[in-house]
Amino acid sequence: MIEATLCFPLRNDGGDADEVLLIEKRRGLGEGWYNGPGGKLEAGETPRECAVRETREEVGLEVTTLEKAGELTFLLDGEGHTRCHVYRTRSFAGEPTASEEAYPEWVPVDDVPYDRMWDDDHLWLPGVLEGETVAGEFRFEGGEPLDEADFVDHDLEWDVSF
Repeated sequence: MIEATLCFPLRNDGGDADEVLLIEKRRGLGEGWYNGPGGKLEAGETPRECAVRETREEVGLEVTTLEKAGELTFLLDGEGHTRCHVYRTRSFAGEPTASEEAYPEWVPVDDVPYDRMWDDDHLWLPGVLEGETVAGEFRFEGGEPLDEADFVDHDLEWDVSF
């Protein structure tokens, strides 16, 4: 099973609502869709280390503190495909910059473009952005690649301790 991470930097620039840093994927799995910075763990790397590295590589932010917000398991045709460790943070330095992999964009939490994201994101991401924790299992069918498979079912558990 692939081990991966997502990181959702949050900020409040003095207005009424928080903003989340999303990326538009420029290549690879989910190309053209929005998500948080993240990617696959490298050999010997912890999920936290991966989230920090991927956020730096994809958008140039130096994350200093991460809060684990979720653990999501994705099944494809009944087999384990990906386990994704989800983090959020308000502790980072730098300004987001585009890379070959990602175009970053600050988006109001109330305006997240769920219609341009994975089919399951609208089920768990709003809670994560509001400070909740979640464990989830999401079932897809239709074979590789995962981003072309059909989302068919899910289970969620909220207020999980990590």
